[in-house]
Amino acid sequence: MAETGPVKAFLEVEGGEKLPCLFNPAQLHLSRGNRWEAPTRPGRGVPRLRYAGSEPGSLAVDLFFDTTHDGSPVTKYTGRIVQLMEIDPSLPGSDAASGNARPPAVTFHWGDLHSFKAVVASLGLTFTYFSASGTPLRAKLALVLRQYEESRAFGPQNPTSGTPQPQRVHRVLAGETLDRIAARYYGDATRWRVLADANGIADPLAVRPGTMLAVPRVEAS
Repeated sequence: MAETGPVKAFLEVEGGEKLPCLFNPAQLHLSRGNRWEAPTRPGRGVPRLRYAGSEPGSLAVDLFFDTTHDGSPVTKYTGRIVQLMEIDPSLPGSDAASGNARPPAVTFHWGDLHSFKAVVASLGLTFTYFSASGTPLRAKLALVLRQYEESRAFGPQNPTSGTPQPQRVHRVLAGETLDRIAARYYGDATRWRVLADANGIADPLAVRPGTMLAVPRVEAS
């Protein structure tokens, strides 16, 4: 059977535009909260809590971008994501005169995983590598998406829906490189690119000991 390569993650912007993630994230962090209230009563004991509603969920993801292969500015990818925090007057219902305007909603997709419809609550962009002329070529982007409306995303999944098998995890030992790790798990050292893409690694020789790597399962050829 032919090998199934890694599925690339992307952000879908309200209106249909898709913004690619050059490397898949190593992890996603989901947070949710419910509000519980209790009236304070002097001279009384612990009161019974009363459910006061649910709070929007948040999805935090760190994205890695690298354009050293062609020397183009990495901002052609990161700039569009930063722009998601700006008001978009072309959205339905927007009215600049009344101040009824907002940034677009966005959804994170990765294979069979789809986030709730969200807005960009915050982001942190760090440029980590530059060309001799000062052009930024590598960047890390910490993105926090906040739930925009009610959703069943991240809820119970149908076991027959085709969700991929969970990824294995490997702790890098001293002296190990991606090609050696690929040879161990896949029997083929040339499959190191599968590990690099899954973990957002640009330099396969610079993996530090102790690093936890996701090891995707691939179908045998």
